[in-house]
Amino acid sequence: MKLNTQILALNIKRNKRGTNVFPQLLIFVFVFLLSEVTNAQLDSAVFSWPEGKQAAVSLSFDDARESQVIVGTNLLDLYDIKATFFVQPSSVIKRLEGWKKAVANGHEIGNHSLTHPCTGNFSWSRKNALEDYTLKNMRTELMECNKLIEELLHVKAEVFAYPCGQKFVGKGANTKSYVPLVSKMFLLGRGWMDEAANDPSYCNFAQLTGVEMDGKNFDQILPLLEDARKNGNWLVLAGHEMGDSGEQTTRLAMLKQLAEYVQNPANGIWIAPMGTVAKYIQKQKKEKP
Repeated sequence: MKLNTQILALNIKRNKRGTNVFPQLLIFVFVFLLSEVTNAQLDSAVFSWPEGKQAAVSLSFDDARESQVIVGTNLLDLYDIKATFFVQPSSVIKRLEGWKKAVANGHEIGNHSLTHPCTGNFSWSRKNALEDYTLKNMRTELMECNKLIEELLHVKAEVFAYPCGQKFVGKGANTKSYVPLVSKMFLLGRGWMDEAANDPSYCNFAQLTGVEMDGKNFDQILPLLEDARKNGNWLVLAGHEMGDSGEQTTRLAMLKQLAEYVQNPANGIWIAPMGTVAKYIQKQKKEKP
């Protein structure tokens, strides 16, 4: 709520009856400001990150790219950092033993759809375009992916990432969001190329923001970490390949620096898979007095 300065100036003057309303106005302003401060303090008291941490970070990777289990998980395991991998079964099969090892080492496996449908505006997706899907088609797609993940890796996919970050099926007047479907089937749904971290007291678990980390050096990621810590937010970083160079590639050098940063207790960062953080937030909300 904003106080209108013109009204404030008028009200300071005597009213038509000659009554000086300035004292009453001062009381109103004081009560308003006290209420705002109190509400902020209550919000802070209601939600807190574990062990006195000031923010949370999750690393997430899409598509089950081979580099993720050839070099990526080895680096993360070295620092004992657990990430979330949103996979497609057809890609998992190519490096099945590597993915089994990733699961055994505590990494989270999520659903990234069976066939990765995106808008037909991408020529490579024209024959598998979201514009040609229905909600029924999408439900079948996600259920089949879940089934195959469980058969291949013996884990249940509780989390989902929208292919290309797109959340619609159909076209024109028949366009429909499949966010409600994801909300019913999964603990969370993550977007792609979003602009901000997630506020744990407000975020929509079916549309969590995912900030791109591909191609970034640590100096570009650091401001995001600092901003999340300043605001007590949950930063979800999203990438694809894991290596030293290339398109859609999260740099290993950046990950090393990030790992060292988040593991320094002085920086107050909790790093954990997306499902772990989501469950923690939901538990905190349930326990809200």
